[in-house]
Amino acid sequence: MAVSSSTVSLPSYPDSDYAEIFVVRHGKTAWNSEGRVQGQVDIDLSESGRKQAVAVANRLSSEPKISAIYSSDLQRAYETAQIIAVKCGGLEVVKDLDLRERHMGDLQGLRYRELSKTNPIAYEALVSKDDERELPGGGESFVQLFERCKSALLRIGRKHKGERVVVVTHGACIETLYKWSNAKGSYAGKIDNTSVAVFELYGEDNWTLKTWGDVSHLTQKAHTTSA
Repeated sequence: MAVSSSTVSLPSYPDSDYAEIFVVRHGKTAWNSEGRVQGQVDIDLSESGRKQAVAVANRLSSEPKISAIYSSDLQRAYETAQIIAVKCGGLEVVKDLDLRERHMGDLQGLRYRELSKTNPIAYEALVSKDDERELPGGGESFVQLFERCKSALLRIGRKHKGERVVVVTHGACIETLYKWSNAKGSYAGKIDNTSVAVFELYGEDNWTLKTWGDVSHLTQKAHTTSA
């Protein structure tokens, strides 16, 4: 299935048989810059992250009518969503805990490049091919993350048939949605801060990935500094 990585010209409303969902990764944080595992640690946006949020908000405000905005309750996503909401007519942001980042257990707060040395047991679980293996320290397995994020998108999509909505979430959640919709086992690639993916939900649980990795709203300078 061919997936566009550029901005798509959209009709004023989706067909009444499907929901169109713009899935946005939150803006950049200091821990993104430092290469630290955030997981469910509640880290604020950095100043560059807020600028990225404004940029994606401007991009989304130019689309035909957005009906609703949903967000993870973690501050980096929620603040991104609030900035988008202001630009899209002052919509209320609905918090959904199922849109949270993957809980990374004992790996949270550590630097990615040092994981294999600082906590080899948790690192081994992270890179394991066993998708049902939970991360030590209360962390989630990939299957648990997948079911949680899928449930959230299905719930939102079914509620908003014939509408266009925005969902602000996190990199690991977006990766699971990519694998779900594409179902080819292909690699999602780098998921930039404030990148936009567009999913369409048909019927009860039929998903199509329409656009992936859209960062057209970022300047080259902002893009090269995104995590």
